[in-house]
Amino acid sequence: MARRRRRKQRLSAKAVVIAIIFLIVILAGYFIYEKFINKGEPLYVKIELLLKGEENPDDGKQPTVIEAKGAISFHFMMLGNDNAGDCTYIKAGDNDILIDAGSRTNSIDDIKKYVDQYVTDGKLEYVIATHADQDHIAGFSDRDGSIFDLYECETIIDFALTDKTTETYKNYVEERNDEVENGAKHYTALECYNQLNGAQKIYNLTDDGNVKMEILYNKYYEERHEDENNYSVCLMFYHGSRQFLFTGDLEKEGEEALAEKYDFTQVELFKAGHHGSKTSSNDCLLREIKPKMCVVCCCAGSVEYTQNFDNTFPTQAFIDRIAPYTAKVYVPIMIDVALNDKGTPDTSDDKYENAENYEILNGNVVIISDAENGVYAECSNNNTVLKDTEWFKENRDCPTAWQ
Repeated sequence: MARRRRRKQRLSAKAVVIAIIFLIVILAGYFIYEKFINKGEPLYVKIELLLKGEENPDDGKQPTVIEAKGAISFHFMMLGNDNAGDCTYIKAGDNDILIDAGSRTNSIDDIKKYVDQYVTDGKLEYVIATHADQDHIAGFSDRDGSIFDLYECETIIDFALTDKTTETYKNYVEERNDEVENGAKHYTALECYNQLNGAQKIYNLTDDGNVKMEILYNKYYEERHEDENNYSVCLMFYHGSRQFLFTGDLEKEGEEALAEKYDFTQVELFKAGHHGSKTSSNDCLLREIKPKMCVVCCCAGSVEYTQNFDNTFPTQAFIDRIAPYTAKVYVPIMIDVALNDKGTPDTSDDKYENAENYEILNGNVVIISDAENGVYAECSNNNTVLKDTEWFKENRDCPTAWQ
């Protein structure tokens, strides 16, 4: 009897140990899910960052994986500083596309970390440089390791005209030409529109022809203009009947010509012209495209270009113009620079000089076009539209259309 009792006790002890181990496994699994997976970032990325000695991989400024689902997805990236700049990664079928590579050369690491989450073969099928301003081509221009050095680029499409003579532009040309020597095809937007030298006006991005990229005509591909922004390459992406418009930093004269040239219908997405400046995204274009959604590639409130806080991106003028069409406006980052008693930026504020002190609004903004779910936003930080953010409530007047 005593032997049987001891045996039962041993079996009971084993059962307790197994139960405890099972409970630990469940709790560990739950912890891993909440800590790593549920935040949208896979465990291997976290481990990699920790091994590299990143002090705070959860600060929101690290790349966050958002599944490149749907027929086409547009990824508007944070670029590691508070400078205005464009860099958009697009996943369309098996094609990887990069439009611009701003804002500065120190953005290259951030761009690579983000893009590498989706590009597994080291190849970009299409690279588009919209115009020759630093905040659009800096990442292409580093002679010690540009985007052209980091990826095999199959087709490069860029601006037909420029008045730039900067080192950034000269380095861009050298880097681009090096890539061409290594096998890349290079066309200007004008060659694409006219379908010259092997260039195409429309590129099919999926085998079924349901997803396409069209190089639109801009009269300033052929005519000189005093504003470099008007040389911008303009593109329309299509998913079936859905349309997604990119106009670089095109200004009013260019927008007027574009609206006159094309019989636009409503677009699902409009990348705001010139970072949401007061001189771009004008009514002449907006009333034709009637955007359902808009992404502004800027750092809200940054005093990079102006001491007049009302004119910092996104400007009140831009907001007033976009409001009648959509409240779905997204901005990646912001900087909360203190104002002095005159209402101008306080230059003694640490954030005024330190470009790393930006804060996250939406984070990396991803717009997805899905056959079943339509077009929607998934952002790495949150999906809060601009008008509902604290930054907007404190710094901009709410248009009637948004009230």
